[in-house]
Parts: sequence; C-alpha cells; structure tokens
Amino acid sequence: MDWLERTARLRQWTRNGTRAPHKPLLLLYALGRFQQDSEGSLRYSAVEQDLQRLLAEYGPPNSTTPAYPFHHLVSDGVWEVRTDRGPGSPGSGVRELRETGATGRLAPDLRAALRRDPQLLGSIVRLLLDLHFPPSLHGELCEAVGLEPEPARIEQLSAARRQRDGRMRELVLTAYEYRCAFCGYDGRIGAVPVGLEAAHVRWWAFGGPDEIDNGLCLCSLHHKLFDKGVLGVGEDQRILVSQRFVGHSDAAREHVIALAGRRLVGPQPGARPVAAAHRDWHARQVFHGEPRPATAA
Repeated sequence: MDWLERTARLRQWTRNGTRAPHKPLLLLYALGRFQQDSEGSLRYSAVEQDLQRLLAEYGPPNSTTPAYPFHHLVSDGVWEVRTDRGPGSPGSGVRELRETGATGRLAPDLRAALRRDPQLLGSIVRLLLDLHFPPSLHGELCEAVGLEPEPARIEQLSAARRQRDGRMRELVLTAYEYRCAFCGYDGRIGAVPVGLEAAHVRWWAFGGPDEIDNGLCLCSLHHKLFDKGVLGVGEDQRILVSQRFVGHSDAAREHVIALAGRRLVGPQPGARPVAAAHRDWHARQVFHGEPRPATAA
C-alpha cells in the first residue's frame, strides 16, 4: 500500500480554491502523538481543545469544529475511531463524540508501516505540509503538533503534480526592486539580499501560479504575518491589517498596526501588480476578520 499516495489523496471539500485543512491538521497531530507514543490513542474530549486551537491558527478564517475530521478521516483509510460501545465512529456531531467516549488513532496498517520504515513518518509529514501549507509556516506547525520530522525526500507521486518554478523568487524580488512591499526593508550583506522572500498571495498548494502578479517581495516578518492572515492587500493595492491583531509595544504598532491603509511599495513600473483574483482568494481564505481603518498620517 502506498501511504504517500493515500496521504496525497485525502478527500476534502474543494470549491473555488476553498481551504479545508481539517484532515491534514488532524493527521499531523496524530503523527506527532504517534512519534511520542506509538501505542496511544486520542480521546476526542481530551484533544478537542488542542485540535480547535490548530484549526483557529492554521485553518480558514471561518469558524469550524474538529469533530468533522475526527469522524470523516476514517473514510480515507488512515484513521480509525472506537467508542465505549465498540469500533466505529458515532458520527461527526460534537456531542456524540464526547458522550460515547470516542477515541481515534492511526489505522493499524499505517501504524505497522510506520514501525517498519522509520523514514515514512517524515515523508508523510513533509508531503502534508507541502500540499496544504506555505513554507513559511512549516517549522512552527511541526512544533505546534509536537513533530520532529526526519529529513526525507518526497518522491514524485504522479505526473499531474505541479513543479515549482525556481525563477519565481528572483522575478518577484526584481519586480519589487529588492524591497519589502509592506515596509520597504532592503537589507543586504554585500551584494546579497538578506531577510527578503518571495511570498505567494494565492498559496501554491491551492493553485497559486509562480507568476509576478501572484507574488510579493516581503521581509521575513511580514511574510509570516501575511501567511498567518494578519496582513492582506486591498483592492487599491493598500495594506490591510486585521482587527484581530493585538500588539501594545512600540514595535508592534510601528511594524504592523501603522501599516493599515498604506500603499504597497512597488512593483516597479512595467511589472504587474497583484492580480485581483489572487488578492480576493487571500482575503477569503487567509486574512482573519475585518481590516483596521487606515492609520492617520
């Protein structure tokens, strides 16, 4: 059984680029717990808050529940659920999962495969991260679920899998003249830029192309905040700052809150600005809450 292929084919709600990382997040969490205790199981009532926090931080902006993946991941062949009454999930209702003592864990065949092949867990983790989350979030997401993935190369799963364009970073940084589009940071060591990255507006994992009009040159801080939904881009190429962001320090006010309503720095004349379709996707699927009003000059 090809567990990487099965992982890549998790059944998820998909429509117009809608993010539905519920199953990948549960599977990452379960792999982290397996890494710590390969015989343990996850009682829904005990892990519900952990899973809810993961969905709130790494899921889409709309409210959701971990009960959905806890029940439905069984259908993908990588997960099993038992209750106090015996094997089988009682359904996707929160009350039913709590009251029946529902517990879940990785499917028996997957657990056996992970014990036989020490590299498999790291390969599955890297595949889930690559397919469902931007690279800027991979490290902290592993930490959040308690994972220490082993270095592993992910094999090409099918001819249909898209390949990233290695020129994307250079094209985007050139278009923005090696300056952060949010704050203008342009640090270098000698002739080499440091702390500048090419950010996808519509994530590559969700069909975002490796094109200049889907990219922003951002410093490391603002790239992370952009991918976490703190920052966004409005219709008139002005910076959006989420009302949910809270920061009382001078640094937080200067580097984040004060950006509200400012125009992007760049791109240079002749380079395509962020396309409306990609801006709109980010606003629907990543940006959290409502934007703050523009900061007074």
